[in-house]
Amino acid sequence: PLHLMGVNADKINQCHTDEKIKKIVNESGIINADGASVVLASKFLGTPVPERVAGIDLMQCLLELSNKKGYSVYFFGAKEEVLQDMLKVFKRDYPNLIVIGHRNGYFSEEDEQAIQEDIREKNPDFVFIGITSPKKEYIIQKFMDSGVNSVFMGVGGSFDVLSGHIQRAPLWMQKSNLEWLFRVANEPKRLFKRYFVGNISFIGKVLKAKRGVKY
Repeated sequence: PLHLMGVNADKINQCHTDEKIKKIVNESGIINADGASVVLASKFLGTPVPERVAGIDLMQCLLELSNKKGYSVYFFGAKEEVLQDMLKVFKRDYPNLIVIGHRNGYFSEEDEQAIQEDIREKNPDFVFIGITSPKKEYIIQKFMDSGVNSVFMGVGGSFDVLSGHIQRAPLWMQKSNLEWLFRVANEPKRLFKRYFVGNISFIGKVLKAKRGVKY
């Protein structure tokens, strides 16, 4: 099993308050900078990462690869309506994609065990989990620890965008590192605290790291 981990400012903030998340992030097989703030901070601290790789873009690249190479995929997350609409889009855009299973993101503790067994039995090459953080990281780790042998990727709200239910920021905003602002403008109640309060906290951590302060 392998965990593809996207790291942004919010995830780094979580790592400072949640030892479990910190351990999961540190043990992930592949980590990508899924946020302009992480890229900028890495340059400021003298250990630059090459570029930002948005989770939704990486997911689409993996879907395209799976469509060409015959890899199987499993989708877990979002509302049932969103999931079904996304599958319709994928049927059009990736006609050869092998969707081996799917499940919405509303479930009980008992359901979670059944979902785990469903994924284990179907043994997909890729499992994309569209659930909020840190819940998705906990679930991925639990599935991996139980022996589910797939490549897991947590993709947050990407199902909503790829299904057409939520619009993604225009390309110029993506390239200008302003995609976060577009998201806040569209979902202020859900995202204001995460981006504005969270980013201030993140900047504080970066400045402390620059001064060599241990915390």
